[in-house]
Formats: sequence, structure tokens, C-alpha cells
Amino acid sequence: MNTIINLAKVFGVVAILSLVGCSEGPAEEAGEKIDEVVTDSRNALEDACEDIKQAADAQESDC
Repeated sequence: MNTIINLAKVFGVVAILSLVGCSEGPAEEAGEKIDEVVTDSRNALEDACEDIKQAADAQESDC
């Protein structure tokens, strides 16, 4: 459960930082990298949630 909380915190920080890098050039490239990190974090969070629900034999498998 701590993993989910930590990933949520990382996601929040990355989301805030993504608002800063919205211009062309190096900032745009940084923004794209941040977008990739956000997507990867979101996927990891969903995977962790699914793993927890599977381990708990939860009826609802969606996260």
C-alpha cells in the first residue's frame, strides 16, 4: 500500500513539473520526458493495484 502512496506522490510532483516545461526546444523535450514518466508511473500504479487486488482475492479486479 505504501508503494501506491509513493507512486501517487511521484505522479503529483511530475504533474506539477510538466506544467513548467511547455515551451519549444529543451523545455519541450523535458516536457515529453516528464509525460513518459507520468505514463510509466500511472501504469505502475495500476499494476500495483491489480497485484494487490489479485493477492487479496478481491471480487472487483478494476483499479
